[in-house]
Amino acid sequence: MKNKYINNKAMMLRTIKSFLLVFAVVLFAQSCADRLDLQPEDNRLSADAAFEDPDAYKQFLAKIYAGISLSGQEGPAGFPDLAGLDEGFSNYLRLYWKMQELTTDEAIIAWNDGTIHDLHNQVWTSGNEFIRTMYSRLLYQVALCNEFLRQTTDGKLDGRGVSSDLRTEIQTFRAEARFMRALTYWHAMDLYANPPFITENDPIGAFLPPQIQRADLFNYVESELLDIMDNMAAPRANEYGRADRAAAWMLLAKMYLNAEVYTGTPRYADVITYTNNIIGAGYTIPSIPYFHSFLADNDSNGAEEEVIFTIPFDGLRTQAFGGMTFLTHAPVGGSMDPSEFGINGGWFGVRTTPTFVEKFPGEENSNDGRELFYTDGQNKDILTVATFTDGFAIAKYRNVDVNGNPGSDTTGDHTDIDFPMFRLADAYLMYAEAVLRGGGGSMGTAVDYINELRVRAYGDTSGNISQSDLDLDFILDERARELYWEAHRRTDLIRFNQFSDNGVWQWKGGVQSGTTTDSFRDVMPLPATDLGINTNLEQNTGY
Repeated sequence: MKNKYINNKAMMLRTIKSFLLVFAVVLFAQSCADRLDLQPEDNRLSADAAFEDPDAYKQFLAKIYAGISLSGQEGPAGFPDLAGLDEGFSNYLRLYWKMQELTTDEAIIAWNDGTIHDLHNQVWTSGNEFIRTMYSRLLYQVALCNEFLRQTTDGKLDGRGVSSDLRTEIQTFRAEARFMRALTYWHAMDLYANPPFITENDPIGAFLPPQIQRADLFNYVESELLDIMDNMAAPRANEYGRADRAAAWMLLAKMYLNAEVYTGTPRYADVITYTNNIIGAGYTIPSIPYFHSFLADNDSNGAEEEVIFTIPFDGLRTQAFGGMTFLTHAPVGGSMDPSEFGINGGWFGVRTTPTFVEKFPGEENSNDGRELFYTDGQNKDILTVATFTDGFAIAKYRNVDVNGNPGSDTTGDHTDIDFPMFRLADAYLMYAEAVLRGGGGSMGTAVDYINELRVRAYGDTSGNISQSDLDLDFILDERARELYWEAHRRTDLIRFNQFSDNGVWQWKGGVQSGTTTDSFRDVMPLPATDLGINTNLEQNTGY
């Protein structure tokens, strides 16, 4: 399934340059920072001319999906989406992962690139280049979605004489583009609270977008997702790597789970409703070891039965120094053998903190199969951030299949591992949390769901819990054990009030023993570069 989709994506990457003139003006409308201006390779092609080919609609949609995994038109470098930004540095998934993981107890990085240590230290400012580039990537992704919607209105399709069969398919494409925009705006709302806001109905060109407040953006994203449901493919009925109705249910459930943070109003009953929809849609927890879900063949080794929405990667066809290439190379160093990870060398970067290690009974000797620490030559304590061997390494992502064969890129540079953005285990955990928070549902069912995950983790029932064990503290720790390094942790800690002014781990606050930080850090700052130009924007509190 993946190869077919990846081949379509590869074809798109060879032809999508034709659309860059469309994006150049649009992106300026999204943000006025000079560094965000696209440099079109071919400025002779009009938007309408680009869509004369009926295949162009699916190619453009593929570009929107590829906006999460890739940072340019050729890969891994040479023709970036955003001029002036390194393609590896500016990769959407790589940046989002850093925002969600490096700021928490689950990950710390040895590198000293610019202000990267400020993320884990929680001492960032509005000038932080990683925070700024994540913001830029979000706005670019919204720009792509907006332009696709502009180019697929009934009026545009009438003018091009698009056939009725293709128009029907385009309606599904439009729903998927709106889903991808909703996903991006959710990330923006979660990270920046009050970002600039623009849709396909706004003007293009020299336009300063207005700022939207977090609660209003929540309402907008919710309404978009509810509106597109009937046009989304049924659960498990779309091409691999494309969103379906269950992906939209999952995004709604994620939003409702955090609604009290975003709007001040809890929506836990809605979490129960939408997780029930997902759980009843035919997804299963496969009877395979946990680590198989993060191998190079996780599109076909059984792990795919659990995945609700994935970001596909292919070592030959989606080459990038972000995404899964980053998540496989950066955690390898010290005495770790790169060949066991199907790569040509480690980058000596990311490890974890003792606080996360201690989530597992027995720590590095835990019977919980989700414990994937590498400890040989590694110190549990992090005395020096820049020393890779300080902090246990994580061996979660491996570019080998279940038989140990390396991925398709024989150079060992790029990986075949697909990133599981949404999977059934998360829906189970959300259901259980919503029950505990008073959303309804069944405590017995919640315990059953948790134990299904723990049977996979332990290989038997020895790790099972009883109803008396299930409380919110357990849920937060179980989410860490099940979902670590899958870009959930920051959002989880904020929801549990453990991110800033509560919760301590090594090097939080910039000191070795760790300390609390100010609560305003639950929201990232808007970049100073955008505030200096867009007079409609007001900085988030505390920055």
